[in-house]
Amino acid sequence: MHTIISYIPDWGVWEQALIALLIPILISRLYRSVYTFGKNGNTSKQARSRAEVAPPPEASELFSGSYDDDFRHIQNAIGGNDDLHCRPFVMQRLGARAALFSVNGMQNNRVLDLSIMEFLMYEAGADTLSSASLNAPNLPFSSLMEATSCSEFSRSVLFGHVGLLIEGFPRGLLIEFPEGSNRAITEPVSEALLRGPRLGFSEVLSINTSMLRRQGFSEQLEIKHCRVGTRLSKDLAIAYMNDIVNPDLLHEVQNRIGDIDMDFIAESGYVEQFIEDNYLSPFQQVQNTERPDRVIAALLEGRVAILLDGTPFALIVPATFSMLLQSPEDYYERWLPGSLLRLLRFGAAFLALLAPSLYISFISFHPGLIPTELALSIIKTRQGVPFPSVIEVLILEVSIEILREAGIRLPQPIGPAMGIVGGLIIGDAAVQAGIVSPFLVIVVAVTAISSFSIPTYSAGITLRMLRFVGMLFAAFLGMFGTILFFLLICSHLTKLRSFGMPFLTPISPFRLSNWKDLFLRAPLMLMKRRPVLFKPQRSKRKS
Repeated sequence: MHTIISYIPDWGVWEQALIALLIPILISRLYRSVYTFGKNGNTSKQARSRAEVAPPPEASELFSGSYDDDFRHIQNAIGGNDDLHCRPFVMQRLGARAALFSVNGMQNNRVLDLSIMEFLMYEAGADTLSSASLNAPNLPFSSLMEATSCSEFSRSVLFGHVGLLIEGFPRGLLIEFPEGSNRAITEPVSEALLRGPRLGFSEVLSINTSMLRRQGFSEQLEIKHCRVGTRLSKDLAIAYMNDIVNPDLLHEVQNRIGDIDMDFIAESGYVEQFIEDNYLSPFQQVQNTERPDRVIAALLEGRVAILLDGTPFALIVPATFSMLLQSPEDYYERWLPGSLLRLLRFGAAFLALLAPSLYISFISFHPGLIPTELALSIIKTRQGVPFPSVIEVLILEVSIEILREAGIRLPQPIGPAMGIVGGLIIGDAAVQAGIVSPFLVIVVAVTAISSFSIPTYSAGITLRMLRFVGMLFAAFLGMFGTILFFLLICSHLTKLRSFGMPFLTPISPFRLSNWKDLFLRAPLMLMKRRPVLFKPQRSKRKS
């Protein structure tokens, strides 16, 4: 690109300044038109979906009281599911036929036999299973419900309940039973700490909510359940502190989750994309985490957590840019080491975003700004390199990104070793072949290491993606393009919001009281108030 610009005669400072003024206006117009079109399209879709009148539900077939008819209707309602286990048996004391319905793998079969089958076959009598004593203490079930229709009964069985059909009883019984085998609770993979709890969320929602409860005893911690997905439903939980959270924020979260209309929500990333304010922005507006301690800390600030069954990643809303660069370890260490580590992360984020752009700007457009001795050293290392600086940087950056992706996809024992060895071999071979300069290898290596220091993986992906855009700006306009690129990002972050909250706060809008936990982490004794941004009901942390 620098070669193309060299053919244009007399590109002076004034011409570059004029282009620097025109480009943001054009980009802003284009971005506004695309965003408005997408927002209007999404709003119209929601309006059409709300305007459509849902068809009336079909009348469910009620239980008739006849064991043979009800048994046949349940089998027809469930259909040809080979993983459904049906166990007919006879209740000895009651002298009645019964059938137990369950799904293979969703219950522990041995516990099911000992806790339910043995009791029903040899101990349960007429006094135990009468209609008036379903909730009596003599029933060994922690949760018991009645189903009045065969469709409700079969649907609950497929969702994980144990269904019980008894001859002569006019309704079906549904028993909530503990799940089968699950993954053991392990340390979070994406958020490793040297000091702090070693607990991470699992894929079971009930275990995740219980881990939140075990963080500390409080009657103000409330967890509301709902289901998402129109064809394949999943359980979703909304967690918040009742005496701290802003009711308007909670209402907004519930409304956005209620507007989700999709066949299947596979992971919490689906929920994140549906509830974020601006889906065209490269920056994430919802924070994700695997750590229960981080979720509890967010709830105590007045934020809301969203947990989905089947994934260990919880969502926290609203989020700001500074929160994506904070780690729970900042608060577990003393305030001086925590502040130093946080400053290093902010500096690493700046290098991960702009280091290659600054290299292209200095080498191609402004070599006079480099100290003389350093400039001579760089010139010596670039002798024999056949490509301009932007092509040189692109070759090495793309190679590093491919190696990084390959290291993630490879099996864990060989993935890290493959990434390190591949980077060393490719970098050394490229220098020996005269394709890239040794100084550029240092710049790219520092850039890659800086991107690894960002605690949130999704935020690191955003900076890696925007890095290539900044390189293109620098290739066309030099330092003017780099500064223009940085100003465009700052203006976008200033306008960006997360659930109505400014994404760049407390920098813009300026809130001095929240700077105690921004670039530096003040001592805990001085952090007496919660962030004003979330408008909590109780602003003081101390009573």
